[in-house]
Amino acid sequence: MSTLSRRSIVLGLPVALAACSGPLGGGPPPQLYTLTPARDFPPGLPSAKGQLLVEVPVTPGGLDTERIALMRNPVMLDYFAGSAWTDRAPLMVQGLLVESFENSGKIGAIGRESLALRADWILKPELRVFTAVYEGGDAPIARIRLALKLVRQPERGIVSERTVETEERAQQNAILPVVEAFDTALHRAMQDAVAWALPLMARG
Repeated sequence: MSTLSRRSIVLGLPVALAACSGPLGGGPPPQLYTLTPARDFPPGLPSAKGQLLVEVPVTPGGLDTERIALMRNPVMLDYFAGSAWTDRAPLMVQGLLVESFENSGKIGAIGRESLALRADWILKPELRVFTAVYEGGDAPIARIRLALKLVRQPERGIVSERTVETEERAQQNAILPVVEAFDTALHRAMQDAVAWALPLMARG
């Protein structure tokens, strides 16, 4: 039996509902996991003036959750049982994007999108894939696909678009190595996003 248990999202079945209920169903609370921002970037990145705000990524309903998603076939989304992210996946990714830009040391100001803040630039992410995929081996591949749009204010014109795709196979079929694979794949996605956006912003 796999060391990674999972919960189905076939919500029409009472058994599935009970399995997904977590502490409300009387079971132990899930073990929480988080990811880390990128800290290393290509040399020679230009400095960008102005303020960048990062929106909450648009995310499919099945990924807009604290649960850690997995796929064993192309048409069924499951979740690892007893484990969860510390926040909903899109909110976690938004925060890590902000921290990654900060860690570059090349940006004037950056924050999460808010009606109370003025922006010179807005980054509009779409988190299309954020899943551990079982294919071609016992251990899954952490796969991330992040579509990005950089918008200049106040014109609200899209300056450029980019889709970042990264993946990393877990060292073994257990939850901690899977989370570590997500962390490695996300670092590459954040590095790519920062290295793409900063030169565009520097040119004005």
